[in-house]
Amino acid sequence: MNLSFFDQFMSPHLLGIPLILISLLFPALLFPSPRNRWVTNRISTLQSWFIYTITKQLMTPLNKKGHKWALILSSLMIFLLSINLLGLLPYTFTPTTQLSMNLALAFPLWLATLLTGLRNQPSASLGHLLPEGTPTPLIPALIMIETTSLLIRPLALGVRLTANLTAGHLLIQLISTATAVLFSIMPAISLLTACVLLLLTILEVAVAMIQAYVFVLLLSLYLQENI
Repeated sequence: MNLSFFDQFMSPHLLGIPLILISLLFPALLFPSPRNRWVTNRISTLQSWFIYTITKQLMTPLNKKGHKWALILSSLMIFLLSINLLGLLPYTFTPTTQLSMNLALAFPLWLATLLTGLRNQPSASLGHLLPEGTPTPLIPALIMIETTSLLIRPLALGVRLTANLTAGHLLIQLISTATAVLFSIMPAISLLTACVLLLLTILEVAVAMIQAYVFVLLLSLYLQENI
């Protein structure tokens, strides 16, 4: 039973081919491509409004130099949001529950923001490692602490996204299993757990959207520090 709860986080294979690649490419099929009549198409209009709102929200705290990252951050936001929401459907696989994938997204983008700061303003970027007015005896310790906190940023991004989605999926499976088991024994308690399951599912939809937003927002804040 314990093993079956975690089977949902195993990457599915078909004839030795990992299906995670299909799950990563499938969200792109949900967004329609613009056509000649895209102005009168409600779906395309809603899609354009949604992308514009996300881009505006992410680019507001950044200056004009950071607006070059608009396409990358907006695409990442939509990508994570689509995968997280599709993973809540029955008999689906959520790639963002894999720590390796989340780190593969977080580390290169964090490194890009860091290298951008070292290239454009090296003094200011290195100045973040030592707060102004620090007593001389504390300088070596603070440099080590700030360097460690800087290096664990991509790990924190990946672990945060993985832990929140994994915990939510496990809770949904545990409560749904309890609802099915109690249905024939105690129908009243089963109905109560079904109501809890419904509320938890609504909460997990909110968590899926919030975690995608937090992931990209933190990357934009890291970028703001370096431009």
